[in-house]
Amino acid sequence: MEVWVQILYVLSWLILLKFLQISVYPALRSPLGKLAYPISFSGGVLAFSALSWYLGLLRLPVSLAALPFLGLLGWALVKDRYSWEDLKPHLTWDLVFLVAFAAMLVVRLANPTIISAEKFMDHAFIASIMRSPMVPPPDPWYAGGTMNIYYYGGYWLMGILGTLTGVPSSVVFNLALPTVLALAAVNLYAIGDLLLPRFKWFPLLTLVLVNPAFLRFLILGGDTAGILWDTTRVITNTINEYTLFSFLWGDVHPHVLAIFNQVFILLLLLIALKCWYKIGRSGRIALTALVALSLGSMPVMNTWDVLVYAPVTVLFGVLLLWDGLHREERDLSALGFLLVVPPVSILLYLPYYLQMAATGYLGIFPVTTPSDPWEFLLVHGFFLAIFLAYGAKSLVRRPYLLLPAVLVALAGYGSAAIAIAAGTALLARWERRPEILMALAGLSIITFTEVFYLKDYLGGIYYRMNSVFKFYNIAWILMGAAALIIVAGVLARVRIPSIPEGQGKVAMVISLVILIIAAPAVLAIASGSGVLTLDGLQYLESSHPGDAAALPFVRGLPPGTVIAEGAKGDYSYPSRISSFTGVQTIIGWPGHEFMWRGAGGRTSARIDEVRAVYEDPAIATGILRRYNATYIYVGDTERELYSRLNLPAGDLVPVYDAQGVTIYRFTG
Repeated sequence: MEVWVQILYVLSWLILLKFLQISVYPALRSPLGKLAYPISFSGGVLAFSALSWYLGLLRLPVSLAALPFLGLLGWALVKDRYSWEDLKPHLTWDLVFLVAFAAMLVVRLANPTIISAEKFMDHAFIASIMRSPMVPPPDPWYAGGTMNIYYYGGYWLMGILGTLTGVPSSVVFNLALPTVLALAAVNLYAIGDLLLPRFKWFPLLTLVLVNPAFLRFLILGGDTAGILWDTTRVITNTINEYTLFSFLWGDVHPHVLAIFNQVFILLLLLIALKCWYKIGRSGRIALTALVALSLGSMPVMNTWDVLVYAPVTVLFGVLLLWDGLHREERDLSALGFLLVVPPVSILLYLPYYLQMAATGYLGIFPVTTPSDPWEFLLVHGFFLAIFLAYGAKSLVRRPYLLLPAVLVALAGYGSAAIAIAAGTALLARWERRPEILMALAGLSIITFTEVFYLKDYLGGIYYRMNSVFKFYNIAWILMGAAALIIVAGVLARVRIPSIPEGQGKVAMVISLVILIIAAPAVLAIASGSGVLTLDGLQYLESSHPGDAAALPFVRGLPPGTVIAEGAKGDYSYPSRISSFTGVQTIIGWPGHEFMWRGAGGRTSARIDEVRAVYEDPAIATGILRRYNATYIYVGDTERELYSRLNLPAGDLVPVYDAQGVTIYRFTG
């Protein structure tokens, strides 16, 4: 893919994102003031995603989702709502967005390949949505099935952005994470602007923090790429990813795609806590609607997030109501927030819930093997140290407050006891400050995962792996932002010579470039593929030239096509044609499909049936008819998998034959 073509793809992508943001901004400016500009970045994207989703549900062209934004833009232009005097002070937000986007773009340029880990799945879902933007989207790995077994909202958002811009899915894959990082950066900087008088950029460091295990491995020595991996496998038989690793690892997976929305709802809730009784009726209505939009989008993008942020949202609503009841003139407006947000957030994607048919959740159960305290500290130690130091004086004066932590430790939950001690330190120095609430929420999550887990099909020694994996990602953002705000607040009280405003902005930009671009880029490039491109499938031209040459033909097949291809197990190259094109196949990664569909999905049986398609012509035609498969793909992978290759020749017509790949049309 030519460099200039890739540049055009990036520019068209950025123009669409800017169009969504700048269209929404004037409508939010009056009710929400100066923070309307950063809010409109994520708010515009989430509103666009919801509108396009309903168009897909109604089987209408998803491009129509741009029309309301065009209307808002036209209205703002007619009303003269854009002026240089108004927009100039907000250029910093655009700068934060572009710097973060460029940072992740550098990382993706160095590591673009769609291979290993969950990347086949992530691209397959994006490609399927772009190929058939309907609701629910077709499951490319399960002929006749749809994605109603998985939270696909993040894939939907990126796929529809790709559809409107004309960017191919293999490039969309590498623009998704820069977009998420940039949106998250804007939201975190807005949190700093809201809460901090100085060092407002400190919350941005949440995105580039490493855990204590990283420093330990770095001191002990070892391969750079290996160190990154090892820092996410610290707690035995679990995964403990953190934000920086997730972005560098490069899986465009729901827990990463949803990061910007996590930070967005935090920003909105913090604005509510700080400004609810200052912004007036229109501001409250706008804020309530945005919180409902953000919370309602969570189950569709990453269901784990809503398990945390639904109760957090209710808690913030209760605090707002408490404040209103104790005002000089009683104000019950927060009751509207509490009564409106939960039902509206559910109604926002109600058809999604009615369609959902996942079978992976089996209940909540007690943990039988709590984390080793040392391993626990290697993951969360930085945050825990800051929280304990923050309330240390109060604990020294009242050591009896640590009694609950001691009792929990004696019960055998040492790691939970550490988290409880850190929470106690914050409570001992109780100030109802936003960062304290965020820290307590994060501590509650990691304490919960020491005592309970959400059971799924993994079982065995990995029984709590998913719970630790998914909940720790949420806790990292909550505790990271909270700890950094606390540190920034302490630094703000230290007498440091002030920097002139202009120089301060320059210093901030340089800091952002160094912290958000340089370090991740060095780590990523050190383990990169050596080829700078945004096309995640370009590597196929050298590693699997036959498949690379055949992909355009497969992509050209009409929507609804099912193609038979070789299938083996998860995390392997077979099932690659459906993964690379979004065209449905009989069965893709069987382990994933079993986890989503349960025993009723007959995933093992489908593997056997695919083998029969290639080796037993007597029953192959019946299997192909059963799954409405109209094409059979035969490449090097199929010849390796099925040594007794024997196709039903009488019912096949070759329609493609080049570089060792033959594609047959089934006529039976």
